[in-house]
Amino acid sequence: MVSFFVCLAILIDGYFVCGKLASNTFAPDDRDTPAVKSSDGVDYAVLPRWKLFLLQLINISGPGPVFAALQGALWGPMVFLWITFGTLLAGGIHDYFAGMMSTRTGGSAISETAGIYLGSAVKNITRVLSLVLLILLGAAFAVGPAGLIVTLLRQSGAEGMLTAARFWLSVILVYYFVAAFFPIDKLIGRVCPIFSICLILMAAGVACGIVIRPEYTIPEIWSGFRSMHPAGVPPFPFMLVTTACGVISGFHAAQSPLMARCMKSERQGRSVFYGAMVCEGIIALIWAAAGCALYPITGGLNTGLQAILDGSQAAAVFDVCVKTMGGAGIFLAAAGIIACPIASGGTAFRSARLMLAGWLKLDQRSCKNRLILCIPVLGAGAFLGIGSTMDFIDYAMIWRCFSWTNLTLAMIVLWAASMYLFYDRKNYWLTAVPAVFMSAVSATYFILAPECLGRLVNTFSGGRVAAYNTIVAYPAGTAVAALFLGIFLYSIKKRNVRPRYTVLKK
Repeated sequence: MVSFFVCLAILIDGYFVCGKLASNTFAPDDRDTPAVKSSDGVDYAVLPRWKLFLLQLINISGPGPVFAALQGALWGPMVFLWITFGTLLAGGIHDYFAGMMSTRTGGSAISETAGIYLGSAVKNITRVLSLVLLILLGAAFAVGPAGLIVTLLRQSGAEGMLTAARFWLSVILVYYFVAAFFPIDKLIGRVCPIFSICLILMAAGVACGIVIRPEYTIPEIWSGFRSMHPAGVPPFPFMLVTTACGVISGFHAAQSPLMARCMKSERQGRSVFYGAMVCEGIIALIWAAAGCALYPITGGLNTGLQAILDGSQAAAVFDVCVKTMGGAGIFLAAAGIIACPIASGGTAFRSARLMLAGWLKLDQRSCKNRLILCIPVLGAGAFLGIGSTMDFIDYAMIWRCFSWTNLTLAMIVLWAASMYLFYDRKNYWLTAVPAVFMSAVSATYFILAPECLGRLVNTFSGGRVAAYNTIVAYPAGTAVAALFLGIFLYSIKKRNVRPRYTVLKK
């Protein structure tokens, strides 16, 4: 388990080294933040730093670093490298600049920020992507916990309405309405930090259980650097996309403006945005290690982990917690896979409301205006959620749509950050390099994934090509990334060098 501890140490040290590099590049100062300048007691309100960190962690996490990391562990310990360096060099950079650009632009949604630096066409694309992403994830974070609550109640012998998935889905949607409608410090600010602490404690308990119990051994990265996926799915880009919720995620960019509207000082951004992402990376690393250590390997493949995941992700989480923490782990597992996604889903719908408010220019101090936006946003989430319980909407389809949308939004945000740094006469390569890489990942996934072009290519070829036609997809993905880089470099030669955010100053 030496490689696990090495990666853990790199993540912790990386917060101080890479986080400081990001902060020094952005150069936060003492100007008034949106929370100070535009305080309204609803969405713009100063919160203490410790609460900002915990809120940001639950906003961007939910069960993502748990479920995603367990799925990523199917490829074996090579996933440790992606979680570690992806978090520091891509995810942390992405989250920090998404949050800080929002702070500099009056707390605007990421779609409006992207539009400032990449143009109105990208703004409209990002609006749609962000809104779809937030509603899809909010719906998914309602359906999953509702189904799990029903399962647990049935196992305990309960009957009647309490064992109806639609009843619990309705309860969760009511919470979502309250979380999206009322001032941020009334419910979200008081409840969500508790769930963040539960997420941290659950990861700490799993880590201690793996280290202390002699029957578990975390495999070393260098013991055989190869894919251990039972289905032979290629690591690039599928391992990267599968673990995106614990490494780099466009959903984080959509959520970060919530905290950008609540910071007292720009200097808090490093601990709030970059720090929360590193903490999520550490949680993901622990759960990936659990997936690699706790289950039998057959013929060099993670067949044991695949078997438990085939049952359900929730069952796998419970199994890991029981094996590492015994009976005490059941409570933390329940909090982690029921309460945490519900908390994150509530903030997702709040972000969706605020994104629509910026789009339609509706003042959110008015209860009437908040209600006007909450009804359609929650209505769309309810349609998706209830539709999945009635089997006319495929729940798995919701997650497949989420994956690529999530990745593509992260790519756009990194390009927007690169243009921001160019206008501010800063080192834009800090964000441009991960932007190029994520462009390659996004394009390659779109070509290979069965829910995108992969099945279409295989159908038109009559099944004569491989299930994952990497011979075509890898060069094509590289070409798309090179094209985007070329467009960026061409664009910065055609524009005046001046910090564009100044046009938004009052």
